[in-house]
Amino acid sequence: MAIRFHNTLTRRVEEFVPGRPGEVRMYHCGPTVYSTPHIGNYRTFLLGDLLRRFLEWKGLRVLQVMNLTDVGHLLDDAEEGEDKLEAAAKKAKKTAWEIAEHYTQEFFEGLDYLGFKRAHHYPKATTHVAEMIAMIEVLEQKGLAYKVPSGNVYFEIAKFPAYGRLSGNTAEELEAGARIEVNPEKRDPRDFALWKIDAHHQMQWDSPWGRGFPGWHIECSAMSKKYLGESFDLHTGGEDNVFPHHECEIAQSEGASGKPFVRHWMHARHLLVDATKMSKRLGNVHTAQSLRAKGYSGEALRVALQKAHYREPLNFTLAGLDEAEKKVARYRDVAERLASAAAPGAATGTAAAAPSSAMATLLSDLRGRFEAALDDDLNVSVAFAVLDEAVGEANRRAPQGADAAAHLALLRELWSVFGLVEKSLESAALADAQVQALIDEREAARKRRDFKRADEIRVLLKERGIELLDGKDGVRFKRSSDRPGGDAKS
Repeated sequence: MAIRFHNTLTRRVEEFVPGRPGEVRMYHCGPTVYSTPHIGNYRTFLLGDLLRRFLEWKGLRVLQVMNLTDVGHLLDDAEEGEDKLEAAAKKAKKTAWEIAEHYTQEFFEGLDYLGFKRAHHYPKATTHVAEMIAMIEVLEQKGLAYKVPSGNVYFEIAKFPAYGRLSGNTAEELEAGARIEVNPEKRDPRDFALWKIDAHHQMQWDSPWGRGFPGWHIECSAMSKKYLGESFDLHTGGEDNVFPHHECEIAQSEGASGKPFVRHWMHARHLLVDATKMSKRLGNVHTAQSLRAKGYSGEALRVALQKAHYREPLNFTLAGLDEAEKKVARYRDVAERLASAAAPGAATGTAAAAPSSAMATLLSDLRGRFEAALDDDLNVSVAFAVLDEAVGEANRRAPQGADAAAHLALLRELWSVFGLVEKSLESAALADAQVQALIDEREAARKRRDFKRADEIRVLLKERGIELLDGKDGVRFKRSSDRPGGDAKS
């Protein structure tokens, strides 16, 4: 069955055909690193991870790029006002560079906690300013960009008639619904910034138009071109990226190259918490770090954030996360029991002998229905239902030998598409030397008053079944597998 995805550009589900046979090039809008990403951000990022895993499972080669916006993301739709990084820097009494580095690290910690496959490239805006300047110069040469007396450079919307095609906004609607104050510098209120001049801005670079910094939208156009070419297969983001960000990306990229920019656009809907929009005022903002500190596993959070179709709003609750934790525990339990029942050497999912014909027929049917569900615009609800059916069949049939090994191999294959139970059959126990190294790191963190890192290490060890025992003679540890009354290791 052909892969079919909904394309935001055409507003329909259509066959997904890569531009190069057997290879998919895709780009994901990553975080603006001025604050800790919340779980709504990670829901959007998980769409990219699911696509990567699914497409590779289908036998395609994938080149995956996700940007890091560490400059140029201003606070309003007109790209006027204060840069988000600069605002965060003032509040924290740090430099914008320090803010970007701190929250970039937090972003990657969240990726690792959730078990993401790392993208092949994570380009930073601050290290690709030369590429942005080069693209702006091309747009200027083609008459699509203009400089104003202040030194700012704007893209001229009126010269790109296709503007609004992605979002469905007409020129009249954009003008009638504009939420921006008239900027006398612009030829049209809808024109957006490519380069900004502001003497008070911390992050600045030399350019043909004066010392300044890039607009937000030009970053993704320049970086995607560098790593994926002028035209590529797939671009994802949150629904809030459709307009203006992705609309502007299309205008810049196609204006500069004269070629179609992206074949297929996919956008994830917003996440709600307890049926309400997340907000600091309501105190319902969850982050990967805060949920990890509460003891939740990254796998459970993956289930909770992937259980609804990406084009449907997802309502997140802690009760739902508790249920996801139970589901993951059931998955791990059946994996361990199948491994024990499998033929010798089959714990890795490879059988020493062929399964029975009845088992082979069952597994083929389950795999086929799972694949058909994800081929159908990533229908995760049906895919999870098939996966749970496969787990139920394992419990009901209690297969042995080669049948158990084959059933386990299929489950591992299906779990891997969702990023689940990937390490359950590996040696989860850390060696004593590894545990001691983490304890030493924790003690060093406590001494420098980095209590956040110290807590992270304690949680990490707890997840691996290791309890820390603080005493007057230092820190000892014991494993959950230690027999009652046994000696704790030092």
